[in-house]
Amino acid sequence: MTAVFENEVVTAAKVRYLRAPGLAGELALVTLDNGHDHTRPSTFGPGGLASLDAALDEIAAHSPAPMAIGVTGKPFVFAVGADLSGVPSVTDAAAAREIAETGHRVFRRVKDSSIPTFAFVNGIALGGGLELALHCHYRTISGTAMVAFPEVFLGLVPGWGGTQLLPNLIGIDPAVTVIVENALAQNKMTPAPKAAKLGIADAVFEPADFLERSIEWAVGVLSGEVTVSRPDIDPAAWDEAIGRARAIVAGRTRNASPGALRAVELLDLARAGVDAAFAAGTAAEDDALTQLLMTDELRASLYSFDLVNKRAKRPAGAPDRSLARKVTKVGVVGAGLMASQLALLFVRRLEVPVVLTDVDQARVDKGVGYVHGELDKLAQRGRLSGDALNRLKGLVTGSRSKDVFADADLVIEAVFEEMSVKQQVFAEVEAVVSETCVLATNTSALSVSAMAAKLEHPERVVGLHFFNPVAVLPLIEVVRAEQTDDATLATAFAVGKQLKKSCVLVADAPAFVVNRLLTRFLGEITSAVEQGTPVAVADRALDPLGLPMSPFDLLTLVRPPVALHVAERLHEAFPDRFAVGAGLRRMVELGKSSVYSEPGVVDPDLAGIDDGDSPLTEDEVRSRAERALAEEIRLMLDEGVVQAVQDIDLCMLLGAGWPFWLGGISAHLDRTGVSEAVTGKLFLPKGVASLPS
Repeated sequence: MTAVFENEVVTAAKVRYLRAPGLAGELALVTLDNGHDHTRPSTFGPGGLASLDAALDEIAAHSPAPMAIGVTGKPFVFAVGADLSGVPSVTDAAAAREIAETGHRVFRRVKDSSIPTFAFVNGIALGGGLELALHCHYRTISGTAMVAFPEVFLGLVPGWGGTQLLPNLIGIDPAVTVIVENALAQNKMTPAPKAAKLGIADAVFEPADFLERSIEWAVGVLSGEVTVSRPDIDPAAWDEAIGRARAIVAGRTRNASPGALRAVELLDLARAGVDAAFAAGTAAEDDALTQLLMTDELRASLYSFDLVNKRAKRPAGAPDRSLARKVTKVGVVGAGLMASQLALLFVRRLEVPVVLTDVDQARVDKGVGYVHGELDKLAQRGRLSGDALNRLKGLVTGSRSKDVFADADLVIEAVFEEMSVKQQVFAEVEAVVSETCVLATNTSALSVSAMAAKLEHPERVVGLHFFNPVAVLPLIEVVRAEQTDDATLATAFAVGKQLKKSCVLVADAPAFVVNRLLTRFLGEITSAVEQGTPVAVADRALDPLGLPMSPFDLLTLVRPPVALHVAERLHEAFPDRFAVGAGLRRMVELGKSSVYSEPGVVDPDLAGIDDGDSPLTEDEVRSRAERALAEEIRLMLDEGVVQAVQDIDLCMLLGAGWPFWLGGISAHLDRTGVSEAVTGKLFLPKGVASLPS
């Protein structure tokens, strides 16, 4: 293989020959290991594929021939697929095709082996790692392992046989779930028990003696004592499943994902069956992978991937972690839905006492009841043991008095978005807590500095802006107010990490990052409607970006009263750029949660909101929205709202769920020329999130 990845961490395929009771000969065991611990999983670049190829050559030359070949990984990791860090080294289609074809050629040696092949999936198996396992004749999996195909999430396709092998192993409908639906659901992974139930694995063993049990099981298969049954694959199921896949892609990406539609096409090809059409199907994978590897969108996806997996783990501007204070009890002011979600998150992740307060006992009881109920649901789904359930429920209590915060180390408020109310809450809390207790606000748009201004210790106030639903969206905007000290800020970041969230430091600017940008672009959409653009036209104008929901679906999710509140705050701060539309006010006054009474039908009570005389086309609406985003991002950078544009992209990826292939947003604006047209320069250096020029 002539293709080379710069700085590839080569995964070596190490062969040893084992004797096992009941086995007449030897088992050749191939261990995939890149020489690092589990924090740097094994991947397949050109060097890794060459090593596996050489290992198979060695086994083929071994005398006497082994009775079986087993493939396993280093501790906790089987393999996580192609070495994406080397993709920037791929600068021409010939190199891209060579990578695609080499993966197929090497893996097919495992599938076509005359010696039985076994994958002993001892840990996480993603992408090409899972494809290697699928090429094996049999598979065991460790009870703690996870499997997934993340390619569609990144704008790629499973390109080394996955689209052809999986549907002919487990059926087309579950294959659609694993390859398309799960990937587009924030790259959801499949745990070992479910993988076995689906038929991805043939047997599940506990991790403590996984390899020993797997080899025993393999010996049983070879001797005929263990029978492996596979489901019959129904070709008649293909049309319905492919239709479902297309609906998922349309609903979640507006058909804008570079890889999702190709993945569906490849899955459709698999209906002929592996025996009949594997060569044609894998050749189509070669074509798809070659084309997708040479797109700007993939480079933007890898830029996004790097932000989420590296920058998010080392937040820019965060103080030294040694300054963080220990949090042994958490107080939550408020017992509404947002406050209750926060309480649930804190008790699950920190496992410390969490106490909610509100103005009357009924609200307190409802909030505590919500948390207990959600914990019960987790236990019913097998995600909490009985003992853990009882322990966590016992940690969550409620009270009408804020005196219960006396020994809390962190108190977060999630009450009505009114400055005077929040100032009063903080004053009442400060009167009972210790001088080192951190006071946090979940405000979505108000000034944290103003909230703290009247306190004796404003330096211990910080913003922790979570996103709804709290359990799903992984972002916390950590807001440093004018007087927030380093110890408070360090504690906020440490708690965020314990909560398994990604934290981005933001300045105390109106609406921070995500809400400011969403409000700006949503304002352009509603403004277009008020000019006379039909609601449906404005609502689908951004479909080519592949956003997770249309603008008016987003408005429904955010809820019009919240959107109005944020719009009003931003109008106060920047009246020349943020208007408060009459249509939004009307929705709130009428108590409407959506512009639609049913899908595609404007609510009769809102008829006339698009009665202006200057309608725009979809392209014109999209252009205005993109230009507004570019202008606002440049202003935010000039104001120092974040450390760098990468933090804005990270916020949009994690807080708004914007697609990886947009690069958050800045890479898309650069690639389409909007950045330079509006601001006179690019946001990112050339080549960071695009093909080399």
